[in-house]
Amino acid sequence: MRNNNVIDVGNKFNFKKFIPAIIAVIAVIIVAVNCFSIVEPGHTGVIVTLGKVKNSTLQEGIHVKAPFVQQVVKIDNRILKLEVETEAFSKDLQTVTTTLAVNYRVDSSKSYSIYKNIGADYETVLVTPAINEVLKAITAKYTAEESVTNRALISEGLVKGLNEKLNDIGLYVTDVNIINFDFSEAFITAIEEKQVAQQKLLKAETEKQTAITNAEAEAETIKIKADAEADANNTLNKSLTDKIIEYNKIDKWNGILPQVTGNSSSLIDMGSLNSKGK
Repeated sequence: MRNNNVIDVGNKFNFKKFIPAIIAVIAVIIVAVNCFSIVEPGHTGVIVTLGKVKNSTLQEGIHVKAPFVQQVVKIDNRILKLEVETEAFSKDLQTVTTTLAVNYRVDSSKSYSIYKNIGADYETVLVTPAINEVLKAITAKYTAEESVTNRALISEGLVKGLNEKLNDIGLYVTDVNIINFDFSEAFITAIEEKQVAQQKLLKAETEKQTAITNAEAEAETIKIKADAEADANNTLNKSLTDKIIEYNKIDKWNGILPQVTGNSSSLIDMGSLNSKGK
């Protein structure tokens, strides 16, 4: 029993002896880890020393920094996608609910400036309000119906307007896609009724044009036939000479003399004269 107690006391003594060394090793590891910072691909690092932002950025790779004193904030410089849903009024005062997908990026050379002046939440603080403002300005130029048919123009206007507002800060919009336009139920019903009316009008115009075309074709056919008959008669008239006319009279005479001769004011009944002569 006594021997076991001696061994236990010895073990406890030895463990306490190594505790400071273990703590020192852990401290060294912690300090060493905090002396380095890794900036991932597509990012830049902004150095913050005791709350003060350094006017430069770290590029991709491993960098040395002062442990516990300096902090490296990572800024994503890749193309970022932001989806925004907002309401605006059209030129004809219709409420247009628009869903946009905006692609933008942060200029790596201005990462420190953006973080220093705006903070890490620049998307909420700056980008989203700018999208709402520019969209409302552009939507007011078009009627609700024109907004649907001019999506490409509105997208181009958004890209141009956003870059005019954000480029100086260091944000660049590369593309804006209009995912959807939503209108009130009353407006959608009115548009549908208008489309139906336009289709009926188009059908009526088509039928009218078909009838006109058919009538014109029939009239042209009649004209061609009449012209042909006139040409034939003209040719026939030109070919009739006095001799031909006399010949046709003799050729077609049946041998019976006319029963009546004279004109409308003085007619002579040849039949009665013949009977008297007998």
